[in-house]
Amino acid sequence: MVTHSRLAAGLGLALAAAGGLAAMAAPREPAAAGETADIVETRRAMAEARVQSQDAKNRAEHLEGEAARATAAADRTSQDAAAIAARIQQAEAEAAENEAQIHLAATQIGQLRDRLARYQQPLIRLTAALELLARRPLVLALFRPGAVVNTVHMRALIASMIPEVQRRTAVLRGEIAQGRALQGQLRRAEAGLRNEEALLDRRRQALAAVELQQRLDARVVNGSADREAERALALAEQARDLGSLVQNLGLEDDLRAELVALPGPVLRPVLRPDPSAMGPSAEGAAPAAMPAPTPFAGYALPLTGRLVAGFGDIWQGARSRGLIIATAPGAQVVAPAAGRVAFAGPYRGYGQIVIITHDAGWTSLVTGLAEVTVRVGDSLVAGAPLGVAGPGRPALGFELRHNGVPVNPLDHLGG
Repeated sequence: MVTHSRLAAGLGLALAAAGGLAAMAAPREPAAAGETADIVETRRAMAEARVQSQDAKNRAEHLEGEAARATAAADRTSQDAAAIAARIQQAEAEAAENEAQIHLAATQIGQLRDRLARYQQPLIRLTAALELLARRPLVLALFRPGAVVNTVHMRALIASMIPEVQRRTAVLRGEIAQGRALQGQLRRAEAGLRNEEALLDRRRQALAAVELQQRLDARVVNGSADREAERALALAEQARDLGSLVQNLGLEDDLRAELVALPGPVLRPVLRPDPSAMGPSAEGAAPAAMPAPTPFAGYALPLTGRLVAGFGDIWQGARSRGLIIATAPGAQVVAPAAGRVAFAGPYRGYGQIVIITHDAGWTSLVTGLAEVTVRVGDSLVAGAPLGVAGPGRPALGFELRHNGVPVNPLDHLGG
Protein backbone atom coordinates (compact mmCIF):
# COMPACT_ATOMS: atom_id res chain seq x y z
CA MET A 1 0.00 0.00 0.00
CA VAL A 2 2.83 2.34 0.73
CA THR A 3 4.22 1.78 -2.71
CA HIS A 4 0.83 2.31 -4.32
CA SER A 5 0.31 5.54 -2.39
CA ARG A 6 3.74 6.75 -3.39
CA LEU A 7 2.99 6.01 -7.04
CA ALA A 8 -0.35 7.76 -6.81
CA ALA A 9 1.27 10.73 -5.15
CA GLY A 10 3.95 10.82 -7.82
CA LEU A 11 1.35 10.66 -10.56
CA GLY A 12 -0.61 13.41 -8.86
CA LEU A 13 2.48 15.59 -8.67
CA ALA A 14 3.27 14.94 -12.30
CA LEU A 15 -0.25 15.85 -13.42
CA ALA A 16 -0.24 18.97 -11.24
CA ALA A 17 3.14 19.99 -12.64
CA ALA A 18 1.91 19.43 -16.17
CA GLY A 19 -1.11 21.57 -15.36
CA GLY A 20 1.18 24.30 -14.07
CA LEU A 21 3.20 24.15 -17.28
CA ALA A 22 0.01 24.37 -19.29
CA ALA A 23 -0.91 27.57 -17.48
CA MET A 24 2.59 28.99 -18.02
CA ALA A 25 2.54 27.95 -21.68
CA ALA A 26 -0.75 29.68 -22.41
CA PRO A 27 -0.65 31.86 -25.52
CA ARG A 28 1.02 35.18 -24.76
CA GLU A 29 0.43 38.55 -26.35
CA PRO A 30 2.64 39.35 -29.34
CA ALA A 31 5.92 40.99 -28.38
CA ALA A 32 4.93 44.27 -30.03
CA ALA A 33 1.67 44.42 -28.06
CA GLY A 34 3.30 43.59 -24.73
CA GLU A 35 6.39 45.77 -25.04
CA THR A 36 7.16 48.16 -22.22
CA ALA A 37 7.48 51.90 -22.72
CA ASP A 38 11.26 51.53 -22.30
CA ILE A 39 11.49 49.04 -25.17
CA VAL A 40 9.28 51.19 -27.41
CA GLU A 41 11.46 54.24 -26.70
CA THR A 42 14.64 52.24 -27.35
CA ARG A 43 13.31 51.01 -30.70
CA ARG A 44 12.42 54.60 -31.62
CA ALA A 45 15.93 55.76 -30.69
CA MET A 46 17.41 53.00 -32.86
CA ALA A 47 15.28 54.05 -35.83
CA GLU A 48 16.24 57.71 -35.40
CA ALA A 49 19.93 56.87 -35.12
CA ARG A 50 19.69 54.77 -38.30
CA VAL A 51 18.12 57.67 -40.21
CA GLN A 52 20.72 60.13 -38.87
CA SER A 53 23.53 57.78 -39.84
CA GLN A 54 22.24 57.51 -43.40
CA ASP A 55 21.79 61.29 -43.62
CA ALA A 56 25.35 61.91 -42.41
CA LYS A 57 26.66 59.31 -44.86
CA ASN A 58 24.88 61.04 -47.76
CA ARG A 59 26.29 64.43 -46.73
CA ALA A 60 29.79 63.00 -46.36
CA GLU A 61 29.70 61.46 -49.83
CA HIS A 62 28.48 64.75 -51.32
CA LEU A 63 31.19 66.76 -49.53
CA GLU A 64 33.89 64.28 -50.53
CA GLY A 65 32.80 64.73 -54.13
CA GLU A 66 32.95 68.51 -53.74
CA ALA A 67 36.45 68.25 -52.26
CA ALA A 68 37.60 66.10 -55.17
CA ARG A 69 36.29 68.67 -57.66
CA ALA A 70 37.72 71.72 -55.84
CA THR A 71 40.64 73.37 -57.57
CA ALA A 72 41.75 75.85 -54.92
CA ALA A 73 43.64 74.36 -51.97
CA ALA A 74 41.63 76.36 -49.41
CA ASP A 75 38.32 75.19 -50.88
CA ARG A 76 39.50 71.61 -50.93
CA THR A 77 40.60 71.83 -47.29
CA SER A 78 37.25 73.30 -46.24
CA GLN A 79 35.31 70.57 -48.03
CA ASP A 80 37.64 67.90 -46.59
CA ALA A 81 36.99 69.19 -43.05
CA ALA A 82 33.23 69.21 -43.61
CA ALA A 83 33.35 65.68 -45.08
CA ILE A 84 35.33 64.35 -42.12
CA ALA A 85 32.89 66.05 -39.71
CA ALA A 86 29.99 64.34 -41.52
CA ARG A 87 31.77 60.98 -41.24
CA ILE A 88 32.23 61.65 -37.51
CA GLN A 89 28.50 62.29 -37.18
CA GLN A 90 27.82 59.09 -39.13
CA ALA A 91 29.99 57.11 -36.70
CA GLU A 92 28.33 58.82 -33.73
CA ALA A 93 24.88 57.87 -35.01
CA GLU A 94 25.97 54.27 -35.63
CA ALA A 95 27.46 54.13 -32.12
CA ALA A 96 24.15 55.43 -30.73
CA GLU A 97 22.30 52.71 -32.67
CA ASN A 98 24.62 50.05 -31.22
CA GLU A 99 24.13 51.42 -27.71
CA ALA A 100 20.36 51.28 -28.15
CA GLN A 101 20.66 47.72 -29.48
CA ILE A 102 22.71 46.74 -26.41
CA HIS A 103 20.12 48.29 -24.09
CA LEU A 104 17.27 46.59 -25.95
CA ALA A 105 18.94 43.16 -25.88
CA ALA A 106 19.82 43.50 -22.19
CA THR A 107 16.23 44.50 -21.36
CA GLN A 108 14.78 41.59 -23.32
CA ILE A 109 17.23 39.16 -21.70
CA GLY A 110 16.11 40.42 -18.28
CA GLN A 111 12.45 39.89 -19.20
CA LEU A 112 13.24 36.42 -20.52
CA ARG A 113 15.06 35.57 -17.27
CA ASP A 114 11.96 36.59 -15.31
CA ARG A 115 9.73 34.37 -17.45
CA LEU A 116 12.08 31.41 -17.09
CA ALA A 117 12.04 31.90 -13.31
CA ARG A 118 8.24 31.50 -13.38
CA TYR A 119 8.68 28.18 -15.23
CA GLN A 120 11.09 26.92 -12.58
CA GLN A 121 8.60 25.78 -9.90
CA PRO A 122 6.37 23.67 -12.21
CA LEU A 123 9.48 22.08 -13.70
CA ILE A 124 10.86 21.26 -10.26
CA ARG A 125 7.57 19.58 -9.24
CA LEU A 126 7.39 17.65 -12.53
CA THR A 127 10.99 16.43 -12.22
CA ALA A 128 10.44 15.33 -8.61
CA ALA A 129 7.28 13.40 -9.54
CA LEU A 130 8.94 11.59 -12.43
CA GLU A 131 11.94 10.69 -10.27
CA LEU A 132 9.55 9.27 -7.64
CA LEU A 133 7.88 7.08 -10.25
CA ALA A 134 11.21 5.92 -11.62
CA ARG A 135 12.48 4.72 -8.22
CA ARG A 136 10.20 1.65 -8.22
CA PRO A 137 11.91 -1.02 -10.35
CA LEU A 138 9.69 -3.17 -12.54
CA VAL A 139 11.00 -6.43 -10.93
CA LEU A 140 9.33 -5.52 -7.59
CA ALA A 141 5.94 -5.79 -9.24
CA LEU A 142 6.47 -9.57 -9.61
CA PHE A 143 6.42 -10.13 -5.82
CA ARG A 144 3.16 -8.27 -5.08
CA PRO A 145 -0.22 -9.58 -6.26
CA GLY A 146 -1.98 -7.15 -8.58
CA ALA A 147 1.03 -4.85 -8.73
CA VAL A 148 1.82 -5.82 -12.32
CA VAL A 149 -1.57 -4.61 -13.52
CA ASN A 150 -1.24 -1.37 -11.56
CA THR A 151 2.25 -0.82 -12.90
CA VAL A 152 1.14 -1.42 -16.48
CA HIS A 153 -1.69 1.05 -16.02
CA MET A 154 0.66 3.60 -14.44
CA ARG A 155 3.20 3.32 -17.22
CA ALA A 156 0.47 3.65 -19.83
CA LEU A 157 -0.62 6.87 -18.15
CA ILE A 158 2.93 8.14 -18.11
CA ALA A 159 3.44 7.20 -21.76
CA SER A 160 0.38 9.21 -22.73
CA MET A 161 1.37 12.11 -20.48
CA ILE A 162 4.92 12.61 -21.77
CA PRO A 163 3.91 13.81 -25.28
CA GLU A 164 1.51 16.26 -23.66
CA VAL A 165 4.27 17.57 -21.40
CA GLN A 166 6.56 17.92 -24.43
CA ARG A 167 3.88 19.84 -26.29
CA ARG A 168 3.26 22.14 -23.35
CA THR A 169 6.96 22.80 -22.82
CA ALA A 170 7.52 23.81 -26.45
CA VAL A 171 7.15 27.48 -25.43
CA LEU A 172 9.90 26.97 -22.87
CA ARG A 173 12.22 25.57 -25.52
CA GLY A 174 11.37 28.56 -27.72
CA GLU A 175 12.21 30.95 -24.89
CA ILE A 176 15.59 29.28 -24.41
CA ALA A 177 16.33 29.58 -28.15
CA GLN A 178 15.30 33.24 -28.04
CA GLY A 179 17.69 33.77 -25.14
CA ARG A 180 20.57 32.37 -27.19
CA ALA A 181 19.64 34.65 -30.10
CA LEU A 182 19.50 37.69 -27.82
CA GLN A 183 22.91 36.86 -26.40
CA GLY A 184 24.26 36.74 -29.95
CA GLN A 185 22.69 40.14 -30.74
CA LEU A 186 24.22 41.56 -27.58
CA ARG A 187 27.70 40.34 -28.47
CA ARG A 188 27.44 41.70 -32.03
CA ALA A 189 26.19 45.09 -30.81
CA GLU A 190 29.02 45.34 -28.28
CA ALA A 191 31.59 44.49 -30.97
CA GLY A 192 30.01 47.06 -33.29
CA LEU A 193 30.17 49.72 -30.59
CA ARG A 194 33.86 49.05 -29.99
CA ASN A 195 34.54 49.33 -33.72
CA GLU A 196 32.62 52.62 -34.00
CA GLU A 197 34.46 54.09 -31.01
CA ALA A 198 37.81 53.22 -32.58
CA LEU A 199 36.66 54.69 -35.91
CA LEU A 200 35.53 57.87 -34.13
CA ASP A 201 38.97 58.31 -32.59
CA ARG A 202 40.67 58.00 -35.99
CA ARG A 203 38.29 60.42 -37.67
CA ARG A 204 38.63 62.99 -34.89
CA GLN A 205 42.39 62.83 -35.26
CA ALA A 206 42.04 63.36 -39.01
CA LEU A 207 39.74 66.34 -38.43
CA ALA A 208 42.19 67.86 -35.95
CA ALA A 209 44.94 67.62 -38.57
CA VAL A 210 42.78 69.31 -41.22
CA GLU A 211 41.72 72.07 -38.82
CA LEU A 212 45.36 72.68 -37.93
CA GLN A 213 46.14 73.10 -41.62
CA GLN A 214 43.24 75.54 -41.95
CA ARG A 215 44.59 77.64 -39.07
CA LEU A 216 48.04 77.68 -40.64
CA ASP A 217 46.57 78.78 -43.97
CA ALA A 218 44.62 81.55 -42.27
CA ARG A 219 47.57 83.15 -40.46
CA VAL A 220 47.80 85.93 -43.03
CA VAL A 221 44.36 87.27 -42.11
CA ASN A 222 44.59 86.82 -38.37
CA GLY A 223 45.02 90.55 -37.74
CA SER A 224 41.67 91.58 -39.19
CA ALA A 225 40.00 88.48 -37.74
CA ASP A 226 41.24 89.36 -34.26
CA ARG A 227 39.84 92.88 -34.56
CA GLU A 228 36.49 91.56 -35.72
CA ALA A 229 36.39 89.04 -32.87
CA GLU A 230 37.08 91.84 -30.38
CA ARG A 231 34.16 93.83 -31.78
CA ALA A 232 31.90 90.79 -31.48
CA LEU A 233 32.93 90.25 -27.86
CA ALA A 234 32.25 93.91 -27.11
CA LEU A 235 28.76 93.56 -28.57
CA ALA A 236 28.23 90.46 -26.42
CA GLU A 237 29.08 92.47 -23.31
CA GLN A 238 26.60 95.18 -24.24
CA ALA A 239 23.74 92.90 -25.32
CA ARG A 240 20.88 92.53 -22.85
CA ASP A 241 20.10 88.98 -23.97
CA LEU A 242 20.85 86.52 -26.71
CA GLY A 243 18.17 87.95 -28.99
CA SER A 244 19.62 91.44 -28.87
CA LEU A 245 23.10 90.03 -29.51
CA VAL A 246 21.87 88.31 -32.66
CA GLN A 247 20.11 91.50 -33.71
CA ASN A 248 23.21 93.67 -33.17
CA LEU A 249 25.41 91.23 -35.05
CA GLY A 250 22.89 91.18 -37.85
CA LEU A 251 22.98 94.98 -38.08
CA GLU A 252 26.76 94.92 -38.24
CA ASP A 253 26.63 92.29 -40.94
CA ASP A 254 24.10 94.35 -42.93
CA LEU A 255 26.33 97.40 -42.63
CA ARG A 256 29.32 95.39 -43.83
CA ALA A 257 27.30 94.15 -46.83
CA GLU A 258 26.24 97.70 -47.66
CA LEU A 259 29.84 98.91 -47.55
CA VAL A 260 30.91 96.09 -49.84
CA ALA A 261 28.08 96.94 -52.25
CA LEU A 262 29.03 100.62 -52.56
CA PRO A 263 30.04 101.43 -56.16
CA GLY A 264 33.52 102.42 -57.09
CA PRO A 265 34.44 105.34 -59.37
CA VAL A 266 32.12 105.69 -62.36
CA LEU A 267 34.02 105.06 -65.57
CA ARG A 268 33.76 107.44 -68.53
CA PRO A 269 30.72 106.28 -70.50
CA VAL A 270 31.09 104.75 -73.92
CA LEU A 271 29.13 106.01 -76.91
CA ARG A 272 26.03 103.98 -76.08
CA PRO A 273 26.28 103.09 -72.45
CA ASP A 274 24.20 100.34 -70.94
CA PRO A 275 22.10 102.06 -68.23
CA SER A 276 22.25 98.98 -66.03
CA ALA A 277 26.05 99.18 -65.99
CA MET A 278 26.16 102.76 -64.68
CA GLY A 279 26.46 103.61 -61.01
CA PRO A 280 23.98 105.82 -59.15
CA SER A 281 23.70 109.28 -60.68
CA ALA A 282 24.52 112.46 -58.83
CA GLU A 283 20.84 113.25 -58.75
CA GLY A 284 20.36 110.16 -56.58
CA ALA A 285 18.53 107.76 -58.84
CA ALA A 286 16.24 105.31 -57.08
CA PRO A 287 18.09 102.17 -56.06
CA ALA A 288 17.16 98.88 -57.65
CA ALA A 289 14.45 96.97 -55.85
CA MET A 290 15.75 94.39 -53.37
CA PRO A 291 14.87 90.79 -54.25
CA ALA A 292 12.32 89.02 -52.05
CA PRO A 293 13.87 86.94 -49.26
CA THR A 294 14.50 83.38 -50.37
CA PRO A 295 13.43 80.49 -48.11
CA PHE A 296 16.12 79.00 -45.91
CA ALA A 297 15.84 75.53 -47.41
CA GLY A 298 18.25 72.68 -47.80
CA TYR A 299 20.03 73.01 -44.46
CA ALA A 300 20.76 70.13 -42.08
CA LEU A 301 20.58 69.97 -38.31
CA PRO A 302 23.99 70.79 -36.82
CA LEU A 303 24.27 67.63 -34.72
CA THR A 304 22.88 64.14 -34.29
CA GLY A 305 20.84 63.27 -31.25
CA ARG A 306 17.36 63.21 -29.75
CA LEU A 307 14.94 66.14 -29.78
CA VAL A 308 13.98 66.93 -26.17
CA ALA A 309 12.26 70.31 -26.67
CA GLY A 310 10.78 71.86 -29.77
CA PHE A 311 10.08 75.41 -30.86
CA GLY A 312 7.94 77.13 -28.21
CA ASP A 313 8.27 74.33 -25.61
CA ILE A 314 9.20 75.09 -22.01
CA TRP A 315 12.80 74.06 -21.34
CA GLN A 316 14.46 74.66 -17.96
CA GLY A 317 11.87 77.23 -17.02
CA ALA A 318 12.00 79.27 -20.23
CA ARG A 319 10.24 79.06 -23.57
CA SER A 320 12.50 77.64 -26.27
CA ARG A 321 13.07 79.81 -29.34
CA GLY A 322 14.48 76.89 -31.28
CA LEU A 323 15.27 73.19 -30.80
CA ILE A 324 16.95 71.50 -27.83
CA ILE A 325 18.81 68.35 -28.90
CA ALA A 326 20.29 65.84 -26.46
CA THR A 327 23.42 64.26 -27.88
CA ALA A 328 26.38 62.08 -26.97
CA PRO A 329 29.35 63.42 -24.98
CA GLY A 330 31.87 65.08 -27.28
CA ALA A 331 29.49 64.96 -30.26
CA GLN A 332 30.58 66.78 -33.41
CA VAL A 333 28.66 69.99 -34.26
CA VAL A 334 28.65 71.38 -37.81
CA ALA A 335 27.38 74.42 -39.68
CA PRO A 336 23.77 73.85 -40.82
CA ALA A 337 24.41 75.72 -44.07
CA ALA A 338 27.01 77.87 -45.76
CA GLY A 339 27.56 81.24 -44.13
CA ARG A 340 29.87 83.53 -42.21
CA VAL A 341 30.74 83.35 -38.50
CA ALA A 342 29.43 86.48 -36.79
CA PHE A 343 30.17 85.35 -33.23
CA ALA A 344 32.09 82.47 -31.67
CA GLY A 345 32.82 82.27 -27.97
CA PRO A 346 31.27 82.17 -24.51
CA TYR A 347 28.03 83.95 -23.74
CA ARG A 348 26.55 84.17 -20.25
CA GLY A 349 24.40 81.17 -19.37
CA TYR A 350 24.72 79.55 -22.78
CA GLY A 351 28.23 78.10 -22.74
CA GLN A 352 30.17 78.46 -25.96
CA ILE A 353 27.96 79.66 -28.81
CA VAL A 354 28.33 80.17 -32.55
CA ILE A 355 26.24 82.61 -34.59
CA ILE A 356 26.32 82.27 -38.38
CA THR A 357 24.85 84.75 -40.84
CA HIS A 358 23.46 83.35 -44.09
CA ASP A 359 22.02 84.88 -47.23
CA ALA A 360 18.67 86.70 -47.44
CA GLY A 361 18.53 87.78 -43.79
CA TRP A 362 18.84 84.31 -42.25
CA THR A 363 20.85 83.68 -39.08
CA SER A 364 21.51 80.39 -37.28
CA LEU A 365 22.64 80.00 -33.70
CA VAL A 366 24.08 77.00 -31.83
CA THR A 367 24.42 77.18 -28.04
CA GLY A 368 25.83 74.95 -25.33
CA LEU A 369 29.07 73.85 -27.00
CA ALA A 370 32.02 72.88 -24.85
CA GLU A 371 34.61 73.81 -27.47
CA VAL A 372 34.45 76.05 -30.53
CA THR A 373 36.82 75.52 -33.46
CA VAL A 374 35.83 78.48 -35.68
CA ARG A 375 36.69 82.18 -35.52
CA VAL A 376 34.69 85.32 -36.16
CA GLY A 377 34.85 86.16 -39.85
CA ASP A 378 35.36 82.59 -41.06
CA SER A 379 33.47 81.72 -44.23
CA LEU A 380 31.96 78.27 -43.81
CA VAL A 381 30.72 75.67 -46.24
CA ALA A 382 27.64 73.67 -45.30
CA GLY A 383 28.67 71.02 -42.79
CA ALA A 384 31.89 72.75 -41.71
CA PRO A 385 32.90 71.73 -38.17
CA LEU A 386 31.95 74.29 -35.50
CA GLY A 387 33.03 72.53 -32.32
CA VAL A 388 32.03 69.71 -29.98
CA ALA A 389 29.53 69.06 -27.20
CA GLY A 390 30.59 68.69 -23.60
CA PRO A 391 30.84 65.63 -21.33
CA GLY A 392 28.03 63.99 -19.36
CA ARG A 393 24.59 64.35 -20.92
CA PRO A 394 24.88 67.47 -23.11
CA ALA A 395 21.84 69.21 -24.60
CA LEU A 396 22.55 71.85 -27.25
CA GLY A 397 20.28 74.55 -28.59
CA PHE A 398 19.73 75.39 -32.25
CA GLU A 399 17.86 78.52 -33.33
CA LEU A 400 16.99 79.87 -36.74
CA ARG A 401 16.05 83.51 -37.29
CA HIS A 402 14.89 85.52 -40.28
CA ASN A 403 15.60 89.24 -40.02
CA GLY A 404 16.07 88.73 -36.29
CA VAL A 405 12.72 86.96 -35.73
CA PRO A 406 12.91 83.35 -34.39
CA VAL A 407 11.25 80.75 -36.60
CA ASN A 408 10.68 77.03 -36.14
CA PRO A 409 13.72 75.26 -37.65
CA LEU A 410 11.66 72.16 -38.41
CA ASP A 411 9.50 74.17 -40.81
CA HIS A 412 12.56 74.81 -42.98
CA LEU A 413 14.47 71.57 -42.59
CA GLY A 414 15.53 70.36 -45.99
CA GLY A 415 18.76 68.42 -45.41
